[in-house]
Amino acid sequence: MRIAIYGRVSTGHQVEQQTIEQQITRLTTHVGTHAAEGWTLEPTHVFRDDGYSGAALARPGLDRLRDAVKGREVDRVLVTAPDRLARNYVHQMVLLEEWAQSGCVAEFLDRPMSDDPHDHLLLQIRGAVAEYERTLIAERMRRGRLVKLRAGTLLPWTYAPYGYRLSPDRPRDPRGVTLDPAEAAIVAELFAMYREPIASLKKLAMHLDACGVPTPSGTPSWSCATVRGILRNPTYTGQVYAQRTQSHAPTQRRSATHPIGRPGCTAVPQPADRWILVGQVPAVVDQTQFDEVQARLAMNRPFARRNNTAHEYLLRALVSCGCCNLACTGRANGRYGYYSCNGKQASTYSRHVTRCPSRHTPVAQLDELVWQDLCALLSEPEPLAVAIARAHGGAWLPQALLARRETLRRGRAHLHQQLERLTDAYLRGHPARRV
Repeated sequence: MRIAIYGRVSTGHQVEQQTIEQQITRLTTHVGTHAAEGWTLEPTHVFRDDGYSGAALARPGLDRLRDAVKGREVDRVLVTAPDRLARNYVHQMVLLEEWAQSGCVAEFLDRPMSDDPHDHLLLQIRGAVAEYERTLIAERMRRGRLVKLRAGTLLPWTYAPYGYRLSPDRPRDPRGVTLDPAEAAIVAELFAMYREPIASLKKLAMHLDACGVPTPSGTPSWSCATVRGILRNPTYTGQVYAQRTQSHAPTQRRSATHPIGRPGCTAVPQPADRWILVGQVPAVVDQTQFDEVQARLAMNRPFARRNNTAHEYLLRALVSCGCCNLACTGRANGRYGYYSCNGKQASTYSRHVTRCPSRHTPVAQLDELVWQDLCALLSEPEPLAVAIARAHGGAWLPQALLARRETLRRGRAHLHQQLERLTDAYLRGHPARRV
């Protein structure tokens, strides 16, 4: 019997503590105890995910394991516990049913599955949950998209990068991508100019504005971020890659002046060995030029203004402008320091056509005011406790979010009630009606 083992840890601390090695050791030992029964474990059938959350199915090691099961390379999968396979029970059922269809058996060392009626009851109840169907459909779409990306039949983006055009008949086919001569010439010029000793992103953006070159998004002026995005895109070397970034939920609000709502995601760059090569497109620059530009960007990154720590600011990266909602940056002018709105800078940085009319805020006065208020709050924590209790109770949520929260609460209570009825009917021996 061909065996595959899978181990997973969520945090970097667990990786450092070698807990995943403990899982692999336990699983390998378990396979060795059944060697007389014909159990064999190949080195290629040891799958692991270091530092990946079990709340999502998009994991490199799990993807390789699922491909091996689908290819009928293994007959049994060993995992220490169900939560190592997936945190969400719906995800667990998706995997177990997928493997059962391929003739593969899943076994958990800490919680063995049996033919007990209670286990079958749980399977029936989970099948009634609507989330199961939604998760299954979403996972099928993700897996199908991943297969097409690896086969080179699907582009990873719906909008072509600056300098390229998609085929109207085949907008997601890599073979239908063509060059836009005018925009491609601008991209080649940007790569050539940035390799000069005195070049910078700001100078390149100002040069494009002075030449009257339209921006990719139609905004009035070019920004440093747009130029940086072009210079960092490996598509211009003729190689289209997928999974260059991974989206994560933001850890903090972008600005205290922005309304509370659905936050955006943060795109975290992934190592190059995890990229998926989709296909070939016409190249604008060669690999040597691209590598020189990447080295120049990496060399200039430590000198960015956000990394300047020559002066101490109590509210560094915490002050926002009340006029235009942009962040404020600390600036020193001789003996005096000020928090200045980024909207006062050129449109290359602020992306605003007009400069912000707000005044500079003295650092000493604002820091002293905030520090005194913080000390008073900590010396009398009762108002803080009341505010936290109100926040947990939803008192500060907008009206739309409060209504949605109440709807979800009622739906969850109704679903729990239906599951209780189904369980009672089964235990009493009555035929369960479909919910």
